[in-house]
Amino acid sequence: MKTKLILLIIFVIGGIFSANAQHRADQQKLTDPGSFSMILMGDPQGYVKYDINQPLLELCTAWIADNIDNLNIKATLCTGDLVEQNENIVLNRAMLNQTSKEMWEASSRAFERLDNKVPYIVSCGNHDYGFKHAENGITNFPDYFPFERNSTWRNICISAYPNRNNRASIENAAFEFKDPNWGDILVITSEFHPRDEVLTWALELISKEKYINHKVIFMTHGYLTNGPKAKLIEKDNYSITPGNAGKDIWDKLIYPSSNIKLVICGHTGNGNQKFEDNVSYITAKNANGKVVSQMMFNVQTLGGGWEGNGGDGWLRILEFLPDGKTIKIRTYSPLFGISPSTKHLANRTEAFDQFDIVLE
Repeated sequence: MKTKLILLIIFVIGGIFSANAQHRADQQKLTDPGSFSMILMGDPQGYVKYDINQPLLELCTAWIADNIDNLNIKATLCTGDLVEQNENIVLNRAMLNQTSKEMWEASSRAFERLDNKVPYIVSCGNHDYGFKHAENGITNFPDYFPFERNSTWRNICISAYPNRNNRASIENAAFEFKDPNWGDILVITSEFHPRDEVLTWALELISKEKYINHKVIFMTHGYLTNGPKAKLIEKDNYSITPGNAGKDIWDKLIYPSSNIKLVICGHTGNGNQKFEDNVSYITAKNANGKVVSQMMFNVQTLGGGWEGNGGDGWLRILEFLPDGKTIKIRTYSPLFGISPSTKHLANRTEAFDQFDIVLE
């Protein structure tokens, strides 16, 4: 009798925990159990430049870590600008209340939640260089994000190119992923305003026999303008030199390559807080006549403008369907999704928020 009572108690307690797990407010699922996903984070500098906003970035990375299994997350992609200013101690109270050191520490602390759990790939932005706005190529990125901090990079980083200070860094790096349905995938990230030698490194790498049949996703910070009439950026108005803007990146790397299928960037935005003016998507054909999809995602003003909360927690779930060619895009916020009171606001449903990308 006592054994039956114990079993009953265990069953009831187990049922309570199971029920709680099934009704979590922020639980997200794949549309197909055979899919895997990558999570896209827009420019996070607005989260870290004010101390009151910093927990929102930690919420985003905590949510990603918590959903690794149920979303089969293979990687987190970030469009860069991890800080508002790379090397500055003089506070402009009209736009921030944190020094550069405090901002780097906040970004590092947030991404710490993903260390040794899932790879995260960052395309360093203009704010991550120079003093206030990319006056030169100095950056604190390799000090706060050294290769050794995340063990998941060790077996997938297949190539890297030194940064502008001739330091080993994952600012310019290539990561290899394998999937039974998708085959081999390379995700390549580059520094802001990448130098010719960086583009040459990337093109030579993906042209090698070993990688020529890989599906390549290329990431860089500045590439597309924002809004419905998006186009390639033709000139970056920053002192950092030498380098290439979006149009040059297309001409020198994307267009002549045969296996870059998708380009992802951030950087541009609009303070009017309209979602459609802070994202963009275009397609164009490469030299082989194949369509290349190009997507910009930057949510830093979508939580109250340039000096708001940093982006309302908006992320994109990139679901790679088992057909080996379709990526289903969804736009989701764990900030809204974590509470039953705001869960109905957590998934955006406009055409520019959820769509399918079919790679050729």
